[in-house]
Amino acid sequence: MARPPQLEHQRYVGDKRTLVVYDLELLDDPEVAAAVADLVAAESFLAFGPDTLAEARNRGYRPHRSIRRALAAAEPDDEA
Repeated sequence: MARPPQLEHQRYVGDKRTLVVYDLELLDDPEVAAAVADLVAAESFLAFGPDTLAEARNRGYRPHRSIRRALAAAEPDDEA
């Protein structure tokens, strides 16, 4: 899915209804794409400034599970 034009220059977008934040870099995930399409259609989204996950958390938004999975996959294993 391509980025919606309204969010072309954003990375993180929050759902005002559920206070969940989505990473637009993960739009290849069908669940994220569907959620973002729903947000845009309902016009119930919030973009953060600065555009960071920390700012989203400061505003009470929690990361969607796709972000948590991506962060967990990026962490190096300490079992070496």
